[in-house]
Amino acid sequence: MRAIRSLISVVLLGLATIMAALTPAMAEYPEKPVSFVVPFPPGDLEDVLTRMIAEEFQTMYGVPAAVVNKPGGGGGPFPGAAEVAQAPADGYTIGSFVVDIPLVGPYVGIPALEPDPFEPVGIFLTYPFVIASSKAAPYQNVDELAAFSKDNKLLLGHFGSFLIPTQVTMALGEERGVQFYSNAAFDALDCNTLASGDADVINTTLQLILPCLDKVNVLATVTTDRIPLVPDSPTVGELEPSLNIALWNGLFVHKDTPADVREKIAAAAQKALASDAAKKLAEETGAGVYWQGAEEAAARIEADRAVADTVARFAEE
Repeated sequence: MRAIRSLISVVLLGLATIMAALTPAMAEYPEKPVSFVVPFPPGDLEDVLTRMIAEEFQTMYGVPAAVVNKPGGGGGPFPGAAEVAQAPADGYTIGSFVVDIPLVGPYVGIPALEPDPFEPVGIFLTYPFVIASSKAAPYQNVDELAAFSKDNKLLLGHFGSFLIPTQVTMALGEERGVQFYSNAAFDALDCNTLASGDADVINTTLQLILPCLDKVNVLATVTTDRIPLVPDSPTVGELEPSLNIALWNGLFVHKDTPADVREKIAAAAQKALASDAAKKLAEETGAGVYWQGAEEAAARIEADRAVADTVARFAEE
């Protein structure tokens, strides 16, 4: 009997060996190049920080990792997000997205984004988003802007009419009596936009106007707290509490992406954002740089969804 059992064990072991040889080995993630899709032009905070994350990912896992910029022009970040949604859910195409992707994306008429196909890996940036004009303009605050707008045509420059910073700015204008004659979407909103007169008031990040900050007047900031680099500029929440919301950026993957893949992406991001380079960027730009994991990020999105609904209703009144 013992001999038969031994023979059976040998046969089973042999079969297991044969099956293992015949079954393709599951490659461990990552085994090929990874793309981090930033749906904006190069140069702003989300681009710079995502490049830090991609570099750390490459160092940790030994595979090429690159940032791919996919600006959408008047479509804002949504066309780029749609490309990520249509890619395989395998962690090789990662979205670096602003708050508008989960909050506004499902309602812009792009099938790939309806319903929301993404889940957050984590949030890593709070933008120092501002409403700014030229310092040479004859208005220094929102009330003076409102008075000036009654007899003068003003153009508001933004990254997309659907985006939350734009909606917040228009809602604030509605509340304070600012009349924008027109508005237009730009891929870039920087010193040149104001200097050239392409827009009178711009909705942008402080990072993009730092080179000419001495020639720019920050009328308000779309942040929960005042930005240290422009401490005299009030937040939108101070001017109108119901519009209090901050703009952030995070890493997102398709909902079907495996948990172990998400964990590896998060590990690289967390390490990159704790680096001296990331801390220095935060100090120089007024940005909030940190790592907020998946659960906290999901809860934050739900809280922001309620504020976004208020902003939308406010803008419609």
